[in-house]
Amino acid sequence: MTCACTNKLLRIDLTRESFEILPVLDTLKADFIGGKGFGAKFLHEGVSPGTDPMGKDNLLMFMTGPLTGTMAPAMRGCVVTKSPLTGIFLDSYFGGRFAPEIKYAGYDGIIITGCAKRPSYIRIDDDHVEIRDARYLWGKDTLETNRLIKNELTDETIKIASIGKAGENRVLFALICCEYNRQAGRGGAGAVMGSKNLKAIAIKGTKPVAVHDVKGFIKACATAFKELETCPDVEALKIAGTASAVEFANEAGLLPHKNYKNGTFSKAAMLADKGQSKHLWLGSSACMGCPVACSKTGAVRTGIYKGFVTDIVEYESCALMGSNLDISDIRAVAHLVRLCDLYGMDSMSTGNIIGFAMEACEKGLISSPAGIKLKFGNVAAAEHLIHTIAGQTDELGKILSKGVKKAAKKIGKKACDIAVHTKGLESPAWGPRGVSGMGLALMTTDRGGCHQRGFPVAYELSREWEGHPLDPLLPEGKASMVIALQNYSAGTDTLVKCDFGSFGISKATYAELLSTATGRKADPEIFSRTGERIWNLVRCFNLAQGMDASSDTLPPRFVNEALPDGPSRGHRISKKDMAYMIQEYYKLRGWNKKGVPQKP
Repeated sequence: MTCACTNKLLRIDLTRESFEILPVLDTLKADFIGGKGFGAKFLHEGVSPGTDPMGKDNLLMFMTGPLTGTMAPAMRGCVVTKSPLTGIFLDSYFGGRFAPEIKYAGYDGIIITGCAKRPSYIRIDDDHVEIRDARYLWGKDTLETNRLIKNELTDETIKIASIGKAGENRVLFALICCEYNRQAGRGGAGAVMGSKNLKAIAIKGTKPVAVHDVKGFIKACATAFKELETCPDVEALKIAGTASAVEFANEAGLLPHKNYKNGTFSKAAMLADKGQSKHLWLGSSACMGCPVACSKTGAVRTGIYKGFVTDIVEYESCALMGSNLDISDIRAVAHLVRLCDLYGMDSMSTGNIIGFAMEACEKGLISSPAGIKLKFGNVAAAEHLIHTIAGQTDELGKILSKGVKKAAKKIGKKACDIAVHTKGLESPAWGPRGVSGMGLALMTTDRGGCHQRGFPVAYELSREWEGHPLDPLLPEGKASMVIALQNYSAGTDTLVKCDFGSFGISKATYAELLSTATGRKADPEIFSRTGERIWNLVRCFNLAQGMDASSDTLPPRFVNEALPDGPSRGHRISKKDMAYMIQEYYKLRGWNKKGVPQKP
């Protein structure tokens, strides 16, 4: 039967310098579809409790979904591994052109294990797989690595995923940079890649991706494009990308300022779409085949940082490297984010950690580095920390490179009170004190502090969920909403869909896309059912790795300190509120009071 899936996985053992082709069983596709589902299943079965995330036995997986490589608006891929930052499950998503190329080479995913004897990179050309010497690439930044590999192979069309110096030095929040300039950013997958002595993967495929029902699939794609075209949220993304969220979050009192102490920033507009349009943007751009085109192309053309090409500074990076550090010059923020990209370092975690360091210095918990005034608003101090973290050039840089949770523990108890993370993953740029459902979503995320596992903010601010009134400040009624959002998100991450595409595309259309692409009939509820199955499986994996219910909590800043500004001024998410929400959540999930799944 013709199917959009290749039904093959490529497994590469770097230690033995060997590879094999694994079949994809029908039962695996029926239960887990692809993408996140495949990764969760393989990680649960293949990574034993206590496995060192940076040891040879950890798995590093690049997974596609059944719609990847087709004309459907679901062209992304995901990296799945055990996180060196948190010690639990990690899935990190990337756009661009690397994931479709995996499908064109004939694979639904790539599974990497072992450790190379020397710095190496993997070359994949359809059925041809080889491990090549990368010693000349070690120490190069992500973009230079891309250029040098293409020069070596004399082929500009090859798609590359690579790490920079941060991954080589095993910075625990190092990322993987995917073709072109798209990142699997969160949780330290780049450090896992570095620990395997793997500098890059270069892939080229020539095999077409077929679908089961061509006419039906084209019709379903047309419906999806129409839904995107008529969705106001998607239209806003076309115009301004995620940069427009800066002023939205500021008005709602959710924008982090000075290490999340505040929820508003008086100069937020300078970082938002108007500021970026003035100083950076020249045009729009898109991931392969995407009709949304939420990204931008441009350059820093004025000021002391002028002279480099940039794209949009996404909301998360903009808020955490901008308002969170009390920096309002978007050109400076673009400069700092670009440094992170070149080093291969998550700009979200980096902005969070620099804000922590600035406050720790302000409180006398650490000292400024020699010749540097480590204080909020100092761009030079932020740049200095980026260099020292990535390069491991001084003791403070080495401490901060372990992530905010481990760094705070090293510095001392008072530092733990100002470390903003969940389960060891630095919190995203959505302070939850004015939206308690977002607080619950952060408490229960499967990979740690993350806004992409269910984002109830819009429903809370509109004060309605599925026709029922909703008070954003109260704990009641939040668990059912968060669970529904988490299940659906996990389910559609098997496709692998774009988060922004899912703003407009309906469940029924996603189901029709899946049905016509694969020939396996899918109803609209398949994603919530599959998502629940994945959520329980990942929970079991995390518990086996040593996590327990005590991790389902918020950082002290959101619990002990009332929000000092914004429309929810004076509010915090108390321990009582957290206890109520978490027990309601466990009960509705079918977990016991200790957060252990009771369903098979």
